[in-house]
Amino acid sequence: MLSKVRSYGTEAKSEPRFPFIASAELLEENSGTRMKSRISDLSLKRLQCRHGQSTSDGTLVHFRILTESHSFEVPATVVYSQAFMGMGMKFREATQVRRSFAAVAARSSGTKQ
Repeated sequence: MLSKVRSYGTEAKSEPRFPFIASAELLEENSGTRMKSRISDLSLKRLQCRHGQSTSDGTLVHFRILTESHSFEVPATVVYSQAFMGMGMKFREATQVRRSFAAVAARSSGTKQ
């Protein structure tokens, strides 16, 4: 439910967030640790996911979002993390996220980018 999504601060309250359920893989850049996760909502700048492990705030990660027909990977920074509750992440390259979303939307609609 969107009303229960944790706030990321004043900046995030002004950007639209959308419920988006998808599987995901998380790779911590420094340790090389891989984790499976599940996205619950996202925006063009941030995402919320659920998983069982806790990761330190500020951890740099690569996040691969997987749907039935598409996947894309984006670099992100963990904004907050609570074991068994979820994580909030901020995308480090918003332009790459926009291109990835546009490519997925174009493939879904049958148009070319």
